[in-house]
This record gives sequence, structure tokens and C-alpha cells, in this order.
Amino acid sequence: MTVHLEPLTRETLAEYISIGKQSYHEHYLHLWENSNPAPYISRSFTEEVVSVDFKNPNLKHFLVKFEAKTAGIVKLVVDSPLDEHTPDVSLLAQKIYLLQAYSGKGLGKKVLVLIEQYAKKLGKKILWLDTMQKGGPIKFYLKQGFQIKKESELTIPGAIPSEKPMWVLTKQL
Repeated sequence: MTVHLEPLTRETLAEYISIGKQSYHEHYLHLWENSNPAPYISRSFTEEVVSVDFKNPNLKHFLVKFEAKTAGIVKLVVDSPLDEHTPDVSLLAQKIYLLQAYSGKGLGKKVLVLIEQYAKKLGKKILWLDTMQKGGPIKFYLKQGFQIKKESELTIPGAIPSEKPMWVLTKQL
């Protein structure tokens, strides 16, 4: 199984946005009132937002490539402090979204390994992320060696109150 992270370019920006929207719709509609994720999409997957993010050297965007096909997206915040962890040692995996067609095939595990390798090359000691308290992702991340650090909450308007609780997870590298 050949999986790699392809850095985002100006030429692949539209593909990143399209895959991000599609994967989000496939997995996260249940979080939103009337199954409408527009509040999140408008903050994450518009040409304007991604173009601005693309210019920020602290943000790294990737297409997840699986055997030459795009299977998902990744967005990393390179220097992202978390409580006692300073920016120079901690990296936030802000978005890891895979298309439904590629879920359950071991891709997520391989993508996490690639993110960990990337973080280690940068000298990071902590990888962290937020995930919903409900559902399968929390089990997946714990199985991959992440630990629950603290509670957090989805704060975007339009989220269903019972779906807002999240966990901040960390992994020592």
C-alpha cells in the first residue's frame, strides 16, 4: 500500500478544497443542526480561506495520496503550543480527513505515521489534536498511542450541543 503526503501547491488548491468538503460531508454532518456544516465549511474550505492559510509558513497542507489517487487531506500547525508544551516542541494535526471510500483500509494509521515522521524531522516532541468525544475516531487515536489530555469543545455556531464535547489528545514522539 503506497501512501504519501503531497504538499499543497497553487495548482492543487481546488482539489484540496473539494476533497476537504467531500470528506467532511461524508463523516461529520451529524454534528450540525439540520445536517448543515456550512459554518465549518465557510471557515475551512473556501478558496479565500485556504489561499490565506497557504501563505502562512506555520500551516502545512497536504493531499493524502494512495496509489496515485487523492484519498484525503491533512492540515498541520507546525508551531502550536499546548499548555506546558511550547511551540518549538509541539505540532498540531488540525485536519486529518479521508474520503469514505478509503476508510477502514489502514490508511489512517499510515497517515498518522507520516505525520509523526514529519513532526520528528522538525524536532517536535509532542503531536496533538482534537477529536470528538463520541464516535469511532477517539478509539482509533487511543489505539495509535494517543492519550487524553483534557476536554475541549467545538465552538462554531450551528453545532448540535450534544455533539460539541471534544478531547484534546497528545502523543509523545
